[in-house]
Amino acid sequence: MGNLQTRPKLQMSDKERVRDFQRKLYQKAKQEETFRFYVLYDKVRLPHFLRESYKRCKANRGVAGVDGMTFEDVEVYGVDKFLAEIGEELENRTYKPQPVLRVYIAKANDKTRPLGIPVIKDRILQMAVKLVIEPIFEADFEDSSYGFRPCRSAGDAVREIKQKLQEGKGEVFDADLSAYFDTIPHKELLQLIGKRISDKNVLHLIKMWLKAPVMENGRLTGRRKNKLGTPQGGVISPLLANIYLHELDKAVNREEGVFYQCGIKIIRYADDWVLMAKRMSQRALDYLNKLLKKMKLKLNEDKSRMVNAFDESFDFLGHTFRLDDDILGRKFRKYWNVEPSRKSQLKVRDKIREYLRHNGHKPPQDVANDLNTITRGWINYFTIKGVTYPGRAKRDLRYYLRGKLTRYYKRKSQRKCKLYNQGAFKVLVSRYGLIDPSKHALI
Repeated sequence: MGNLQTRPKLQMSDKERVRDFQRKLYQKAKQEETFRFYVLYDKVRLPHFLRESYKRCKANRGVAGVDGMTFEDVEVYGVDKFLAEIGEELENRTYKPQPVLRVYIAKANDKTRPLGIPVIKDRILQMAVKLVIEPIFEADFEDSSYGFRPCRSAGDAVREIKQKLQEGKGEVFDADLSAYFDTIPHKELLQLIGKRISDKNVLHLIKMWLKAPVMENGRLTGRRKNKLGTPQGGVISPLLANIYLHELDKAVNREEGVFYQCGIKIIRYADDWVLMAKRMSQRALDYLNKLLKKMKLKLNEDKSRMVNAFDESFDFLGHTFRLDDDILGRKFRKYWNVEPSRKSQLKVRDKIREYLRHNGHKPPQDVANDLNTITRGWINYFTIKGVTYPGRAKRDLRYYLRGKLTRYYKRKSQRKCKLYNQGAFKVLVSRYGLIDPSKHALI
């Protein structure tokens, strides 16, 4: 493939044309920190932007919104026709988002998290706007922010935390914001976006999505009276959440500021973040409370806590960080152990148990393939070369998986299958390619 800067646009794929435009926006934003971008609305409705947005939304899958339309329905209707109609609505200024569908997903603490699911049309447009404005804000975002950003991951955040611990920053303020996505103030958020975006049409689109009513149990709520929150489940919501918390990142990282003077660093993944220092200053924590109050955000006092990592462990992004004795038994030598948290281990076991409860009757090859999907993703997430030590957790998962499969296939209803009398786990590993967690390497 040739250089994007020299190749004619007609020879580029939709993805390449989008990336080429994003690169130009990023460079402009990086060079001029106060520049406000305009004439972006016309880019949103360009065919190659809409096509690329559709591809990405389809890849993300997701359930249908309030209209019940699925991606399969769009394919039957005709993708080009569907996207052309969206482009016409944008051109004629007749587009209006439909209500988001309120659904709930289970959390590890037996509570539920509300999600707002937009219809496919709204998802595509949100993705198109995200593709256009994201490079602008990426030029501004701090290096201490890792969540929902291109070329950054939870693993990068975990690696940074371990590095800070090795530097002696063992006093950790593990922060938790109360219902962050539901409490982002619209007025202040739009003002922050407006510092970089002057295109009124783009700002209007974002405002409409923020004000979109919520459909729950056949009842509509929200609308114009809604002044807070961006629904989790919306394509553009993670970017908006990062834009708002960027103010926190700036405050902590600002040279000559309170946090900087106290040697405090922040590592943030979306609304999960920690402050780390060799010695945490009460003056900085008092300032943090004032800052969050000014931003109209609130700490969850029950979940936020101060930890001396040299004396006790703490969890972040599903990992447990703990100072352990030297593996080789050398005196006065310790190391920072990073492994899957107890909660994370219980969560993957719950997935396995629920899967076997409802799908264990499937053919052995299907069972092996489905279980591999669960365990492979879990192992890959917690395996960060040179950073984590998931060996013990992988062995424990193997013991759990072996015991669970043995008990399942020894049930009365399964005794006729002589295959599993030989040992279900062993057979599934040797004949059907089931992953042995204790031997599985990072893929």
